[in-house]
Amino acid sequence: MSGQSPLAASAEQRDGLRRLAISANRAEADRARAILLSLSGWKSAAIGEVFGVREDTVRDWRSTFMRDGVAGIERHQLPVVLR
Repeated sequence: MSGQSPLAASAEQRDGLRRLAISANRAEADRARAILLSLSGWKSAAIGEVFGVREDTVRDWRSTFMRDGVAGIERHQLPVVLR
């Protein structure tokens, strides 16, 4: 797939991404920074190279953000199973 990514973010979403970009959780911060770079026009291959992940992984992060917004890329705790 080639061409311009349809990715867009509101001012509120960009603020949320900037907040997550400095998270102590590296995976969460990397996802947020990758989305910010994508919004700035970076290609998936270049972002993947920076973060040491595959191009498809960056596309997955982007898709998750488009579907779920900032909440989609935040770290989520695993549910506690009571026995």
